[in-house]
Amino acid sequence: MTHEVLRYAAFTTDPAGGNPAGVVLDASGLDEAAMLRIAAEVGYSETAFLVPRGGGSFTARYFSPRAEVPFCGHATVAAAVALAERAGTGGRTFLTRAGEVPVTVTANGGAPRATLSSVPARQEPVAAADLAGALAALGWRPGDLDTALPPRIAYAGARHLVVAAATRERLAALDYDFDRLAALMLRLDLTTVSLVWRESAAVHHVRNPFPVGGVVEDPATGAAAAALGGYLRALGLAAPPAVLTLHQGHDMGRPSLLTVTLEPDDPRVHVSGTAVAIQGPTA
Repeated sequence: MTHEVLRYAAFTTDPAGGNPAGVVLDASGLDEAAMLRIAAEVGYSETAFLVPRGGGSFTARYFSPRAEVPFCGHATVAAAVALAERAGTGGRTFLTRAGEVPVTVTANGGAPRATLSSVPARQEPVAAADLAGALAALGWRPGDLDTALPPRIAYAGARHLVVAAATRERLAALDYDFDRLAALMLRLDLTTVSLVWRESAAVHHVRNPFPVGGVVEDPATGAAAAALGGYLRALGLAAPPAVLTLHQGHDMGRPSLLTVTLEPDDPRVHVSGTAVAIQGPTA
């Protein structure tokens, strides 16, 4: 059986920007080994594999070139836009390993825009020794940190270590020990490290090393954006209703724009962005 593989760039309207994702809209009959093989062949940070369940519901699984991840935001946005272009805009539900993720796509005369609603967000402290290990792998010093945004492990479908830089220059100078950081992340069950610089209360610049997926850096990370939104809300740094703008990918030449919305009395975090096809489908 041949399974069509689509390629989309998420959180951008330019195929040369954003974060590329593979999308298989009907992965029926594929086992884990086959999905991992396809993801490795595609070579993007993640490929989404959907299995239709009827009524606008899909089982969704996400694979990097090295391993499965419980949830991936940019591949969700890419898959939702691909579905909308073929079957119309509106709401759908992705049944992920992390839980149920509603996704809505609108057009409004422009590029299709998807909004995912994460599973409920939560945070936990990071041990001092683990933080020290992360900083050593990154080549950062304690004085490089923004003390107003304390390090935490944040979750909204996948676990991310949030580390805030005191300056934009510190964020821009990313040159880390790939193997050392990957080993720490595997031990702590982290999907990415979410490096953040706060331009203002509503605007943040982010970078996401992803060595556990075999990728030096993600150009746009929807799951980390959701986790960051939950983190900022929990620390009282973003009070619902709030709309946050995240800039990512600029330092690696793939500019991306992510919008995070926090609603009152809603434990979910809503992440929005556009997506555009990179090229035609392949088998």
